[in-house]
Amino acid sequence: MTGTVMEASHIKLNVWLMAFYLMASSKKGMSAHQLHRTLDVTYKSAWFLAHRIRLAMANGGLLAGPIGGAGMVVEADETYYGKVEAPTSVRADGRPYNRGHSGKGQFRGVANKRAIIALVERGGQARVFHVAEATKKTVAKLLDENVDRRSRLHTDESLLYPAVGKSFASHETVQHKAGEYVRGDVTTNNAEGFFGVFKKGMSGVYQHCSEKHLHRYVGEFEFRFNHRIKLGWSDNARADAALVGAEGKRLTYRRTNGAEQQV
Repeated sequence: MTGTVMEASHIKLNVWLMAFYLMASSKKGMSAHQLHRTLDVTYKSAWFLAHRIRLAMANGGLLAGPIGGAGMVVEADETYYGKVEAPTSVRADGRPYNRGHSGKGQFRGVANKRAIIALVERGGQARVFHVAEATKKTVAKLLDENVDRRSRLHTDESLLYPAVGKSFASHETVQHKAGEYVRGDVTTNNAEGFFGVFKKGMSGVYQHCSEKHLHRYVGEFEFRFNHRIKLGWSDNARADAALVGAEGKRLTYRRTNGAEQQV
């Protein structure tokens, strides 16, 4: 356990191993209350244990290298989950947030919501990020650092992507506002499928997540997506991969609300 996320823990090793398996094999996550009941540990211990396992699941270079490649498709999409805890009335560039009408007497839009951007290689891995704001600059930086420029980029009609899309082999879009979700092989359904599982898990299993912890939950769902059965991973192999990721990482209880620490 020394030199891993389990270091200095009073929880028995066999309990840790069961927790790794449960969180790796549960498609939509495993709540701290469920771990508390299943493993017969206190809720506080279960909550902290779960956060340390999420740290083990974080990429950490185990999936190094850009996704996509020549002839391959990478889908890029953004979603919003929950309200930010320090709301603002304008964007970083000073422009007001757009607020559209839902048609049901309510307003909808992205004002003061937590932004999440997903880059999904079709039939392969994903890179998913919680960002302060989904802007053209942020999207361009993430695509530049994580996607091979020889890839075909598929997005919806969002104005976040046309400029950076010129840097890829091609940039093709579907018009969601016009009711178009697939045109030939052009679609963002895989990225939207990831968001669907993520949101079902967050609302149905975890129910509440403060913004300072959101990146850990995003990493947890990314890990299971990248180690899904379709790519040849079993529940046991997925748990083993999470254990490999536990090495060289440390998260103390006092630091759980702060930054991770490498050891």
